Amino acid sequence: MKWCLDDVREMHAAAPYTFYIPSEEVFRQLKVGDLVKLIFMNEHPSSDGYGGERMWVKITDVQGNQFEGVLDNEPYYLPIEVGTELSFGIEHICQTEYEEPDGEKWDYYANTFVIVSADVLEREEFHFMLRDNPNGEEDSGWSFLSGYEDDAYLSDTENFLIVSIGVVLNMDDSILSIVQQPPLCAYERDEEGTFQEIEDYDWDGYLNG
Repeated sequence: MKWCLDDVREMHAAAPYTFYIPSEEVFRQLKVGDLVKLIFMNEHPSSDGYGGERMWVKITDVQGNQFEGVLDNEPYYLPIEVGTELSFGIEHICQTEYEEPDGEKWDYYANTFVIVSADVLEREEFHFMLRDNPNGEEDSGWSFLSGYEDDAYLSDTENFLIVSIGVVLNMDDSILSIVQQPPLCAYERDEEGTFQEIEDYDWDGYLNG
């Protein structure tokens, strides 16, 4: 079984609100003796779906954005031993032991939850968003629809899921300012692709229907 190190910057670029990587401020603090986490990938995924694992590496040398280190924990599957010497770059580091200055922001992306229709996740797009009063500390009150759902689809609770708000922001982060608006509010995307508030939304019908 062969392995390689994954480029976490590519993974972050594909999902910037759900795949965390350390900030430049954190990277600048790294020094010999620090532990960093890398993603070791199986070059050929096994039949059971195993793709790789995240493991801690202790830094032994720093040269700009390039590092030397030794594996600091025991792998579950990969044929590599604790103490193995490694060369890696800043693009391979997905976690450090340092506190992230933007930690509250990342907590918000991961721990704030919204309701989406399954159609939103399938299409990876949404055209309607509504904020009800939150039900609990981590509930944002936001719901998202693709705009293609019919009445039968909307009446079936099995068609709805709870996901982190980061999942929705990965699709369209133009709503970052909108999601801070207080309940009760509703928005729909216009022909130019911009969300506009629905001033005459039927809240009585929604809340009492």
